[in-house]
Amino acid sequence: QVQLVESGGGLVQAGDSLRLSCAVSGRTFSRPVMGWFRRPPGKEREFVAAASWSGTNADYAESAKGRFTISRDNAKDTVYLQMNNLRPEDTAVYYCAASTSGWDGPNASWGQGTQVTVSS
Repeated sequence: QVQLVESGGGLVQAGDSLRLSCAVSGRTFSRPVMGWFRRPPGKEREFVAAASWSGTNADYAESAKGRFTISRDNAKDTVYLQMNNLRPEDTAVYYCAASTSGWDGPNASWGQGTQVTVSS
């Protein structure tokens, strides 16, 4: 079991930036893939970004490319999502996740979420 706690969300205006943090603890010896997902109001969960445990590989949703960056600190106990040039459509609850095999099964762990609201 990997424990994940997100923080850093808030209310911002379009064009602003936010950095979300995900504190990671527990059974990380499996070197899980780390991901960020979001659930916009009235919509289902959608993928935002993911990175290998080592941080050498990363993937982004088209809506995030060029604006968002997933990273980890040197201690490897915190995963970040740097969000620049935020848009109103970025408004959502953002979730940190860790998985060794897929995002929907028992091998995935999820945080509680942090709210990001972008006003126009």
